[in-house]
Amino acid sequence: MKKWIFVIFPGLLLAIFLFFYQQTTTEIRAREQKRAEDVQHQKDADAAKKKMIEENARRDAEKRATVQAAEDAQKEADATAKKKAERDRVQAATDEANSELDRYSKESADLDLQLDRLRKEKDQETRADADIERAVQESQIRERNAELEIQRMVDMIAQRASQSYLTRLPPPPPPTSD
Repeated sequence: MKKWIFVIFPGLLLAIFLFFYQQTTTEIRAREQKRAEDVQHQKDADAAKKKMIEENARRDAEKRATVQAAEDAQKEADATAKKKAERDRVQAATDEANSELDRYSKESADLDLQLDRLRKEKDQETRADADIERAVQESQIRERNAELEIQRMVDMIAQRASQSYLTRLPPPPPPTSD
């Protein structure tokens, strides 16, 4: 029997071990299966959440793209309107400047004609003044010549008269003795 103790006792311990081993492995399998289910459930939840996030991100991206496209279109329309307004303003300013240029050119041409006419009048007035001055000088010369001629004639007459016996006073009468 001593020999049997070496077989029975380890056999009994083996049976107890197998009993506990089997219970523990069943529990471990159940826990692992539950953990696997939880992990799978978590993965599914994460995948669903990720899919929802991606869907929301896609919708937000489309919305932002739509809003951005609308903003870009609005900006482009505003820029086009600004450019058109600026072009119209520049064109109006150019037209106004051209009309002023035409008006000033016409006024300049009129003033040039008037200036030429006034220069001609000035030249004519200068010539007329010179002619009048020359005529005045000539008349002064003629007057002086006439005065000199008169003086000469007077001197001549005075000289002839002084030489003439008619103009001499008779000699004074001799003193009478009375």
